[in-house]
Amino acid sequence: MTHYTYEEWLKYVRNDLESSTREKLETHLYTCDQCLEHYLQAVEANETSLPTLSNEQNFTDLVMREIVREMVPDTKNDTKDDTKDDTKDDTKDDTKLQKRPFYQQAVFHYLLAVAATLLLMFSGAFQSLVKYAAVFDSQSVQERKPSVTEGVMNKTFAWMDSLEKKEAIKK
Repeated sequence: MTHYTYEEWLKYVRNDLESSTREKLETHLYTCDQCLEHYLQAVEANETSLPTLSNEQNFTDLVMREIVREMVPDTKNDTKDDTKDDTKDDTKDDTKLQKRPFYQQAVFHYLLAVAATLLLMFSGAFQSLVKYAAVFDSQSVQERKPSVTEGVMNKTFAWMDSLEKKEAIKK
């Protein structure tokens, strides 16, 4: 396995490498702990030159809003600028979650499961399954053979009992 030097990781952190080289370094990070340590040292060394977030909470809110948009398809084109600081409440995001069609909601899936269970119960499908289960249960009880471990333990206990009897007879 080829390891990369600390200087190469510094170039990576400073973005002084070609994209193909950057991809190689990135994929190498997944498999090499030694190079990951070099990378972390390079990041710490250049920490002051890396960009910082001015408002971390706003960034988190924007990311969470994008996740909600990806999860819940919006019928309108959303052209508002997300870089503005939104101080309004999140009731619009809650109404987006309620706009999902009925068949995509959890209640629909529960009702579907209940209907399928009732249908199978009244059609007798579960009753026939119980008959098959009874057949398999009776076969497994009849054909039960002791396992190897049980056999070894039984022989060991029998041997120990015979040793105890011999000791009792000697006394």
